[in-house]
Amino acid sequence: MTDFMTAPPVILVKSTYPGDRNTKCIQFQLACNLCSESHKTQVWLCFLILSLLSSCSSAVSVRDITHLQICLDRLKPYIQNSDAMLYAPSSADVKKDCKMMSLQCYMLELKMVTVEEEIMDERSDCIFDFYDILPPEATYVGCPPCEAYPLKNITIFIEQLSKLLKELTLMRNVQGT
Repeated sequence: MTDFMTAPPVILVKSTYPGDRNTKCIQFQLACNLCSESHKTQVWLCFLILSLLSSCSSAVSVRDITHLQICLDRLKPYIQNSDAMLYAPSSADVKKDCKMMSLQCYMLELKMVTVEEEIMDERSDCIFDFYDILPPEATYVGCPPCEAYPLKNITIFIEQLSKLLKELTLMRNVQGT
């Protein structure tokens, strides 16, 4: 008698990306006879959907990488005089599966440089925003930590980061076609 009063579970996901003012909404409704009778099935389906969403939403797009390159070009005059020695993975030293981890290393170092150089305004926001969309470190199983890479001066650091961004853009373009 209470079957008409129960509603199937609904998952509403709103996703936004840095620099994108449009919110994307996705709604999933778990409505099948088996689902409504088994809470375990509902939980597993929710887990599956959320897992798929988290893997898709954490992907870095070509557009994001292009924005980061523009941001880096704007920041270059403000950070190029830094005497900091930074962990800078060389493209040749990084396995294909670890390219995103090396990008995360670069972002951590850039965050540190912007703080040390006291560039804490809209010029550095793009670095922090980009870092926020990167997948968490736990997803890079088998990749060496940032500290495993050699320390380089800021000039070499920027050159190697630019090279990595070009490689990632090329990889993403190839995957997209």
